[in-house]
Amino acid sequence: MMNLVWTCKKFGDLTPSELYDIIRLRNEVFVVEQNCVFQDADNKDLLCFHLSGYKGSNLVAYTRLVPPGIAYNEASIGRVVTSPAHRKSGYGKRLMEVSITVCEELFGSGPIKIGAQLYLEKFYNSLGFKRVGDIYDEDGIDHIYMIRNGSKKVASSKTGNKKSAKKVS
Repeated sequence: MMNLVWTCKKFGDLTPSELYDIIRLRNEVFVVEQNCVFQDADNKDLLCFHLSGYKGSNLVAYTRLVPPGIAYNEASIGRVVTSPAHRKSGYGKRLMEVSITVCEELFGSGPIKIGAQLYLEKFYNSLGFKRVGDIYDEDGIDHIYMIRNGSKKVASSKTGNKKSAKKVS
């Protein structure tokens, strides 16, 4: 597995090219691959941080880091996506490890809540998330809420001084 170059930026700090890469990858997977027509642009992006993992000029992995009080009372990691061309390479797990670490750096070591596709429950369990509540339907796909309680170190990250745009290793 080749290392990815990770950056985390506020919405307003994304370049047009970075924003296009994010929208393209999210549409490729969430709309086309999953055959799910939904409104991806939900106004939350404007208030969130965007973690991107690039391999050369290709966006391979992405998550949206949501501050507490926007989607849930807790901080959240959403829009978790790995490029179909780069699956089964460990990038998904690394994406979540880096996302958890950066989420804790940005919002503190409190709990992180996610809405996960049911078939990924074991994957998220391996990262410290536990199911809370019943299965629910979101756009025709079974989901569950999961929470990861505060700081169980999963990865280290080296970041710059600015929260608006940082390199993550």
